[in-house]
Amino acid sequence: MPRYASLGFLFAASLAVLAACSTGTAPGARVAEDKGPAATAAPEPTPLGNYLAAGHAQEVHDYAAAARFVERALASDPDNFELVRRAFVLRLSEGHVDEAVPLARRIVDLDGNRGLAAIVLLLEDMKAGNFNAAAERAKTLSRDGAQRYAVPLLLAWIDAGRKQAVPARQALDEMGALRGLEPLRELHQGLIADFTDNSDEAQQDFDKLVAAEPQPTFRIIQVVGNFYERHERVEDAKRLYQSFTDDDDETRIAEAGLARIAAGQIPPRLITTAQQGAAEALFDLASLLDQRETIDAALIYARLALALEPNFPLAQLLVAEIRSSEDRTQEALALYRAVDPKSPLAWSARLRAALAEDALDQSDQAIAELKAMAAERPNSPSALVELGDVLRGKSKFDDAAKAYDEAIHRLGPEQAQARSWRLFYDRGVAYERSGQWPRAEADLKHALELSPEQPMVLNYLGYSWIDKGENLQDGLKMIQRAVELRPNDGYIVDSLGWAYYHIGDLGKATQYLERAIELLPEDPTINDHLGDVYWQDGRSAEARFQWRRALQFGPEPGDVKSIETKLDHGLVKPAQAVSGG
Repeated sequence: MPRYASLGFLFAASLAVLAACSTGTAPGARVAEDKGPAATAAPEPTPLGNYLAAGHAQEVHDYAAAARFVERALASDPDNFELVRRAFVLRLSEGHVDEAVPLARRIVDLDGNRGLAAIVLLLEDMKAGNFNAAAERAKTLSRDGAQRYAVPLLLAWIDAGRKQAVPARQALDEMGALRGLEPLRELHQGLIADFTDNSDEAQQDFDKLVAAEPQPTFRIIQVVGNFYERHERVEDAKRLYQSFTDDDDETRIAEAGLARIAAGQIPPRLITTAQQGAAEALFDLASLLDQRETIDAALIYARLALALEPNFPLAQLLVAEIRSSEDRTQEALALYRAVDPKSPLAWSARLRAALAEDALDQSDQAIAELKAMAAERPNSPSALVELGDVLRGKSKFDDAAKAYDEAIHRLGPEQAQARSWRLFYDRGVAYERSGQWPRAEADLKHALELSPEQPMVLNYLGYSWIDKGENLQDGLKMIQRAVELRPNDGYIVDSLGWAYYHIGDLGKATQYLERAIELLPEDPTINDHLGDVYWQDGRSAEARFQWRRALQFGPEPGDVKSIETKLDHGLVKPAQAVSGG
């Protein structure tokens, strides 16, 4: 699906023009002196200025601003179909679906009943309970791109809303047999059968779904477990929940399900309206599209899911994660905080809200929240793991190590090992940065035992050994393997170059550090390392250039004085060619 950013190339070449058109001032012109009230009013931006400003806002994912600029341009050129379509897509992207509806009607009038505009109108029919009108619109929709799966799913739930179970199942068959989508079709077959009170069919669909998934997702566990509990398959529900308990620290759906079973309680049905089912379908499609190449489409489908079902925690979290990845952290934080406190996903939302606060430089608030959450659930490690990450990001390494240590203690050694290498890696990094190398080395070795081919561990342990002048050949081999596994990771490539520097191979050190600079040109440490190598190779002017770049890109405070000293006096300590193991 296109990103609807067709003028990105024009904006990139027109920064000066954008600034000028947005203010009415020509590039390089001086601002006139204030001659009185009439001279103080800023001229209205030109249509081109609004258009270019919209392109810039869209590039930085500020969809609200982009929509405003496009609509200003549209006011000057109201019959411009491309502007209408851009305004429509931007309103969807920012989550203002109601404001997109009039634009959708214009698009359908001009371009026929196809595309996202028709889907928005179809959803409006569903929200109004007008399933017959929605069905008529769905039958004429194209099946291009993601609509190949969106339309059959929506049509199936429209038929379910009309209590037509057989046509609903036939609509899902339109999705075809594309490999990888079978679980999606089976999930909705089961949900629709359950919704239309065809329990035998729902049971077959759900049994097949669970059997085909060796590690069912949170949602599959929730849906199928709920069905089993409501249909006197208590032992099957217990087995399903028990298989999920080790990975259920954030949602507690398994724990809640087992508690209901022990108390003899029966949960309500999860999907009670066709609109909720359609929202589930749109969310599932958004999840499938949540990839770098299709993230814009994922955001729109998740927004449409929320338009149908505003209190839908899964969709709220997905939109928040996408917006966070687009550096719109404040919006992500609001979405996390909007999740219903009674939802099984509320704990996960609170954890992510704390991380968003940290990203917004509200670290004290984030740390306080995570500590409170750790006290609130004294047997849960999740808040402590996130607390360790926040503290480590603030260079409070000793405190971070203590947080990770308590998280591992809460899990117990066996469960911690079964869960992941990551906990031991994180604690090892915190130990190393806080000057507790023997403990760090033990944790890093243990993480490597749990995941022998994990490039992050191979890199960190190998780099640490070489930096300390220990186990040089083993460390070099580890980093070489890490680079094989992640050849485009600038930090790992830097480690290999730095390792060659330490063993005195300046040629290979230069080769890999220059490659690391290509991958991460603004990293201060890599620039500093390359400067050291250039100096040792007799390239003093280039060395000083790299050190100046290192200072320009904000190195850690402890490294600033060292770099400044090198700029003033050069690198006194020669590279040591060491071949020991």
